[in-house]
Amino acid sequence: MCSRYDLTTPPEAVRAFFGYRDKPNFPPRDNIRPTEPIAVVLLDAEGERRFRLMRWGLLPHFVKDPKTFPTLFNARSEELLSKPSFRNAARRRRCLIPADGFYEWTGPKGQRRPYYLRPEPPHLFAFAGLYESWSEPEGGVIDTATILTCEPNATVASLHNRMPVILAPDCYDAWLDTKDVSAEEALAMTGPAPDDLLEAIPLHGKVGAKPKSGTKGSGKDDKKKSSQPPLL
Repeated sequence: MCSRYDLTTPPEAVRAFFGYRDKPNFPPRDNIRPTEPIAVVLLDAEGERRFRLMRWGLLPHFVKDPKTFPTLFNARSEELLSKPSFRNAARRRRCLIPADGFYEWTGPKGQRRPYYLRPEPPHLFAFAGLYESWSEPEGGVIDTATILTCEPNATVASLHNRMPVILAPDCYDAWLDTKDVSAEEALAMTGPAPDDLLEAIPLHGKVGAKPKSGTKGSGKDDKKKSSQPPLL
């Protein structure tokens, strides 16, 4: 699963990496949690990449009351074509969710220890995501998104039985293209990341800020506590 992640790369670098038209000035954030606003990259009606802020936790169109509906911050890739909550979005509303690392916990209850997982520099990558626009009874619209998960690779398997789907950059165009790339074809992109893509760094303090570059495998907590500034 994926219930905490970071996006601390500067906005200009995120824009250059993903190639969207917009120039948002969103602050770097760590320890991003479900229901908070998250950065999303999608295609507009003209087929151009755009940046949007969405609530992390998918609300399908059929939801009557969000307060009584579970927070779908993850979607199992194996269920994309069978679950009503994900099926329409998998066919029509796929997105990229920028990140530069995520967290997993392992160990017995009461002694669980966090690990920070990230690729080699540059750390920026994209989770595979789905999004929906949910209409409020009062007429407002809430844009929401979820992160796909899959079976773990060798690095994550010792920590958790699921991992977020991390798309290879050469899959970005096809994943976003819901006109010419079917949900069945997109599903083939949702396997586990290569075993050597991520390093797992044990943390000794609170989750909330990334280890500094150059601390690979040290387990040192070079982190400062997150202030969790709002994204909006």
